[in-house]
Amino acid sequence: MEPMMMRSITEKIRSGIRLEAADGIYLYEAGDLLTIGELAREKKLQKSGRHVFFNVNCHINLTNICVSRCNFCAFGVDKEGEGGPYLMTPEQVFEYGAKAAGHGITEFHIVSAMHPDMPFDYYLEVIKKFNQAFPDIHIQAFTAVEIFYFSQISGLSIREVLSALKEAGLGSMPGGGAEILNDKLRRQLCPKKAMSDEWLEVHKTAHELGIKTNCTMLFGHIESYKDRIEHMIRLRDLQDSAPGFQSFIPLPFLPENTKMANIKRTSAVDDLKTIAISRLMLDNIDHIKAFWIMLGLPVAQIALDFGADDIDGTVIEERIMHAAGAETQKGITKDEIVALIKESGYIPTERDTIYNILATF
Repeated sequence: MEPMMMRSITEKIRSGIRLEAADGIYLYEAGDLLTIGELAREKKLQKSGRHVFFNVNCHINLTNICVSRCNFCAFGVDKEGEGGPYLMTPEQVFEYGAKAAGHGITEFHIVSAMHPDMPFDYYLEVIKKFNQAFPDIHIQAFTAVEIFYFSQISGLSIREVLSALKEAGLGSMPGGGAEILNDKLRRQLCPKKAMSDEWLEVHKTAHELGIKTNCTMLFGHIESYKDRIEHMIRLRDLQDSAPGFQSFIPLPFLPENTKMANIKRTSAVDDLKTIAISRLMLDNIDHIKAFWIMLGLPVAQIALDFGADDIDGTVIEERIMHAAGAETQKGITKDEIVALIKESGYIPTERDTIYNILATF
């Protein structure tokens, strides 16, 4: 017999009634993974049918020199420190991206660390160079914590920073830096970085300016199930009041080489449950992404039956997650992505950054 609470949640989901915090916490604590997966799959099929989206993109990490030095990060280093500090000039960044441009990419995905010395103009120049040379390739760049930092170093408001970037050619923003939207935890994890309201404010402003964004959650460190659900609800509330989130990306914490290396990596069950619960809680965000770089390809593939409808992109070379011990490849080919999705029984669907369908396979 299904417990009463599970029956009531199932009825809510099937009647299109929004889940509350208590429902989400119950699903984490008591929920049966396969039942939750089945409900999430139903929701995913309602949202996007049998399509599973991917794009052909190139990740570019401008520098690993960072003033923030968050406890969960294995990528950022000090300027004079160990760990191979590097900073690409705008010319080097352009050269790196231009090589990828010949491989059918539709997106430059540019993120950076918070460099102590580079002015806001440096970041504008990077965007301008790409936009002028490759006007047809979408630029998704800079997380909300970077935008907040640009505002601090330039003396411009968040709106002015975003407007300047948009004018230079910024098309959309990634969802990083959200970590867990709980300031008590942020003060322990990433005290030098934008706090919860500041992160949300940047996305709200971006949405008001017509800049689409994604959102993330870093889970499996010091947060509780309650913290995860509250995080999802804060995102859902923002999407209600200022829509613009395209996809939600749950990111399992990879402890290797971080200051929190004593924490055990999340299990596949936790990863899948989090994907499924996020599909059920976030009724107003269209897409849930199984980010294969962090989940690993096998779990990302199974996640397609647990509510995920997007597997991210080809990436080419990813550095941030790999610094923390991600054992996945640094990039995969379009053919590999298509084969993985087909094998899962779904329709491989190439999209651009803002979810226009370019091709189905």
